[in-house]
Amino acid sequence: MTAQTPAHPDASPGNRLFIARLQSIDLLRGVIMVLMAIDHVRVYSGIPSGGKEPGIFFTRWITHFCVSGFTFFAGLGIFLYSEKIRDKGRLSRYLLSRGLLLVLLELTVIRWLWTFNLDFRDFMLAGVIWMLGWCMVLMAALTRLRPLAVGITGLCIIAFQQVFQYLPQALPATLRPSFTWFWDFIYPSGSEDHAGISVLYVIVPWIGVMAAGYGFGKIITMPPVRRKKLCMGIGLSAIALFLVAGSILILSQPSHPDAPPFLFRLLNQRKYPASPLFLLMTLGPLIALIPFAEKMTGGLAKVFTVFGRVPLFYYVLHIGLIHISALLVNYSREGSPHQEWYRTAPFTWIPKEHAWSLPLLYLVFIVDVSLLFFLSRWYVRYKFAHPEKKWLKYL
Repeated sequence: MTAQTPAHPDASPGNRLFIARLQSIDLLRGVIMVLMAIDHVRVYSGIPSGGKEPGIFFTRWITHFCVSGFTFFAGLGIFLYSEKIRDKGRLSRYLLSRGLLLVLLELTVIRWLWTFNLDFRDFMLAGVIWMLGWCMVLMAALTRLRPLAVGITGLCIIAFQQVFQYLPQALPATLRPSFTWFWDFIYPSGSEDHAGISVLYVIVPWIGVMAAGYGFGKIITMPPVRRKKLCMGIGLSAIALFLVAGSILILSQPSHPDAPPFLFRLLNQRKYPASPLFLLMTLGPLIALIPFAEKMTGGLAKVFTVFGRVPLFYYVLHIGLIHISALLVNYSREGSPHQEWYRTAPFTWIPKEHAWSLPLLYLVFIVDVSLLFFLSRWYVRYKFAHPEKKWLKYL
């Protein structure tokens, strides 16, 4: 069944090029969000986040594109919104309010959907939505600069992120412990005690990725031929640099007899925090795909576009749905939902003998994404049918 989505509210003849670009972003963002559901079903399944088994390794690896692409396209979306409203003050106010809303959602609604645990003293998560929220707050200031300056700043943060690890060491020893506790939300610096807060996503290098996406907006607004050439050039160059630099790094290190295959070591780049190689690996293909996404049509493209138009609605809904699905699967298999395994999700503690099989993981994923499609399609129609409800742009 294909998605019959309503026309974009700005789809006037004069805005056709803008709308084509916006829909290509929605489509790729929708693909990313569907892939994201695979990893979150995996979290509740007890299947590990990697290993030597190809099925498990690539189930995890394919989802690495999610946070990179989502953050990059968030920056690109900010640029396009800026071009639409042409008001820097209004843009800054929107980013500040939306960013703080995301932080609040992470600490309340999303945290509860992950865990179904109301004891907030027991566990708190600084996850991807937390990170996106604070990045938007920072972008409220950065967008006062020219897009080129913002983009260059973002690339510098990505490339030289290691510098942030050593900044606390420049402080006097008496100030270092308390500052390090704070700084670990920016970039890991060695503090182990966060008073019950698990820091999954730090701000650096992700603010760099969002800023780079904002600067990339200057390319996305170029004429089609020029845009395609630059997207392909940047994307393929990033892939080539990753392959060359990653291979040299692996070959320069001693190999143990029980080490994973070369391909696995090449693709297993550091995600927490995301290394430059990780970002080259994940952003390169996505950038190269942008010109092709603009031309994609048909039912599957429409399905992905539906998801991409309501990212926050989908995200909030999919966490709760996957959690409920896990409880139902556990109950059907073992006679107990085993909610105790998920009190600190996405950090779950599931005995190995209770882990799901990969086919069961993908079955639950397909069922949940199918349900999410119908819910997201309803919300797309509702959102575009009520442009007077300004609060809908936040969800």
